[in-house]
Amino acid sequence: MHFAKLHGAGNDYLYVNGFELEVADPPALASRMSDRHFGVGADGLILALPPEAGGDVRMRMFNADGSEAEMCGNGVRCLAAFAVARGLAGGETVRVETLAGVREVALQRDADGRIVRGSVGMGRPVLAPADIPVEAEGDRALDVPLKVGGRDLTMTCVGMGNPHAVIYTESAAAWPLESLGPMIEHHPRFPNRVNVHAVQVVSPQEAIVRTWERGSGATLACGTGACAVGVAGVLTGRTGRRLLLHVPGGDLEIDWPDEEAEVRLAGPIAQVFTGEWPD
Repeated sequence: MHFAKLHGAGNDYLYVNGFELEVADPPALASRMSDRHFGVGADGLILALPPEAGGDVRMRMFNADGSEAEMCGNGVRCLAAFAVARGLAGGETVRVETLAGVREVALQRDADGRIVRGSVGMGRPVLAPADIPVEAEGDRALDVPLKVGGRDLTMTCVGMGNPHAVIYTESAAAWPLESLGPMIEHHPRFPNRVNVHAVQVVSPQEAIVRTWERGSGATLACGTGACAVGVAGVLTGRTGRRLLLHVPGGDLEIDWPDEEAEVRLAGPIAQVFTGEWPD
């Protein structure tokens, strides 16, 4: 089975051409291939499949633990590049069908013609707690208390096709992501689990983010999470509508023009290598 490994700001996935190959058990394959010691190593597996709803290509995404996710901002950018490189889609704009809806990816090339960057409309944020979902009172979960691991935290929750909890801190680097991340991910207030983001505001236009990704653990970047951080910053008055985010794997840019608009995400795309898997 041929595959390619691509990443967006270090958020790496393994891509398989589902137009030509049928994967019988994607969750099991994702778990085996994503293992960083006994497999290839990745945050998950993404299948490029024939479209069903008028798009150019359909995405199915599986985290490193085999769970299926609705959406991934870095993964969808890389999928568009993967599809164009293999002739599955044409042009510099690719419409990708996801479980969170159709996302349109605009690709950019360098002077040598290589696809190196992309931007994608990520849809409007979901703010009603029941729809995120998170157990919280009121019509929005802004700066609500959360007790976990003996700590009293404050979180803002946003849905970007998948659930996110944004927690502001004076130092993202010092925040205990590896210990508190899994506790919050599996907290009973999140019926579908949750992605966790520790955010340090540098200025109204800039922030530092570390992410515990649902089903994958600590990751170098999270596209939907970056969008959630941008939305949370606007709604809590901490940051502006255009935001540069420094994540462990690089930089991502967020633009949310107004509350009726979709959030737009821009960032790098890189293919690491191609290979064959023996299954």
